[in-house]
Amino acid sequence: MEQRHPLPPFNMETALQKVQLAEDAWNSKDPERIALAYTVDTEWRNRTEFINGREAVKEFLKGKWGKELDYKLKKELWGFRENRMAVRFEYEYRNAAGQWFRAYGNENWEFDENGLMRKRFASINDLPIDEKDRKFK
Repeated sequence: MEQRHPLPPFNMETALQKVQLAEDAWNSKDPERIALAYTVDTEWRNRTEFINGREAVKEFLKGKWGKELDYKLKKELWGFRENRMAVRFEYEYRNAAGQWFRAYGNENWEFDENGLMRKRFASINDLPIDEKDRKFK
């Protein structure tokens, strides 16, 4: 059986650990590695896109980092209960033209009994910034 520790139900220590593991994985920008944290039939909403399944997640992430260059993310646990978490995040990236952005967002996560994320709903807004205003370098 495929498992991804820590497993729910979460406590403060394991919830913080899960968020840090997600941050580290996303900062790797490795779609293959990241996709292993999700169930085969994972359900996502990312902004206005609806993504279903681990394979679709991989393709989505490949496209994301083809457009969002020099991506750097910071996540913060906002709350948790049993197998669900609320996370806020910020990330920075630049586009191919060199314009920098800071994205602000909130995610709702739901995990299965094996610690794999089966639902991820993300609301995200982008703010153009000057390179000198970057927080994450």
